[in-house]
Amino acid sequence: MIHKVLIANRGEIAVRIIRTCREMGIKTVAIYSTADKGAAHVRMADQAVCVGPPASAESYLNVPSILSAIEITDADSVHPGYGFLAENPAFAEICENYGVKFIGPSSEIIRAMGDKIEARRAVQKVKVPVVPGSDEAITEEEEGLRISKEIGFPVIIKAAAGGGGRGMKIVHSPASFINAFLTSQSEALSAFGVPDVYIEKYFEHSRHVEVQVMGDRFGSVVHLGDRDCSVQRRHQKLIEEAPAPFVSARIRNRILKAAVDAATAVGYNNVGTIEFLYVPDGEFYFLEMNTRIQVEHPVTEAITGVDIVREQIRIADGKKLRFEQKDIHFHGHAIECRINAEDPETFVPSPGTIRSCLFPGGFGVRMDTAVYPGYTVPPTYDSLLGKLIVHGEDRNEAIMRMRRALDELWIDGVKTTTEFHKKMMGNSDFAEGRLWTNFLAKSRV
Repeated sequence: MIHKVLIANRGEIAVRIIRTCREMGIKTVAIYSTADKGAAHVRMADQAVCVGPPASAESYLNVPSILSAIEITDADSVHPGYGFLAENPAFAEICENYGVKFIGPSSEIIRAMGDKIEARRAVQKVKVPVVPGSDEAITEEEEGLRISKEIGFPVIIKAAAGGGGRGMKIVHSPASFINAFLTSQSEALSAFGVPDVYIEKYFEHSRHVEVQVMGDRFGSVVHLGDRDCSVQRRHQKLIEEAPAPFVSARIRNRILKAAVDAATAVGYNNVGTIEFLYVPDGEFYFLEMNTRIQVEHPVTEAITGVDIVREQIRIADGKKLRFEQKDIHFHGHAIECRINAEDPETFVPSPGTIRSCLFPGGFGVRMDTAVYPGYTVPPTYDSLLGKLIVHGEDRNEAIMRMRRALDELWIDGVKTTTEFHKKMMGNSDFAEGRLWTNFLAKSRV
């Protein structure tokens, strides 16, 4: 059985994992860089080990240092959270070889689904629709241009080994293709170590709908419903909600079935997310699978009552799923706003010291954060300060509750995106569901 979990991450997700472990009677080990010496996750864990200087490559991505931390603390498992090493198959394999439980899917599955082209092939075998595009990695710009003309512009170029918007380039005409292709290759190489890219049809009006899935090591797979993550800036999600609004029951059932079919096809054995592109004519297409916990998992927890981190740990510990699909019930509507240390108009990062803060509360309100008065937001890492999550009986109540909660939220010392979210909650297009993934690029909130 799992007795001690080393959390190979930082910030709010590390704090969130520590809380569940504590409720389960499991000891925790925090790792930290010198920039995070006073961080909340360091204070909350049972043990803490410094793994290097501020740069991620020398600390949170420093596998030898993390392995040393595992050894000296006698941790028997590792939870990678999201980002950093969460979807690194080599790290998962090292943990497996060391006899340390990796709280996530097997390294083979991470490797297979992390390759976006391989993932497309895998789900096509079970007739899950994929976005029209290239079936292989494209290495030559002329070949890419030929394929793009066959698909029809606009197209989107993506890094085969990555995510998070890095390496993505939207191309509207043949004249601008080659420059975009070369830039995408360069960014893919810099971010993921390989220059492989692939090409897909780009839909000007589409929504990002994803499904939370969960599978054990005995072949059982269930879904925990869907989410909409269409409010994005430069392919980075800002607002997420569950269930996805303005989707018919017929289409929703098809999307949920496709997600379970895809996860079953690859023998998925932990928590993961199947991401789809949903277009106005009612069609949907597989985009990719995230083989980790998502930033937006709390909205799913809010409508299902399932502690997703707890289930991750149980599955990694070799236990069967506690429920079948018929046992999962959905209630109400949930919305999450990502509160970043950024200028609300320009989204320029705003590191600095938080002089004071007050977090909202009350019925149906949850704030996942690692921020406290006196905490210094370093310029080294992602600017996420926390996630504000609300739950209501329906979407309208959730929006009204989020407005109230945002009005209560107060963080002094750094700029935050709170004002942006206030405007979105009062935006008529948001309220009526007239949202696409390029919404923010096309309009002023």
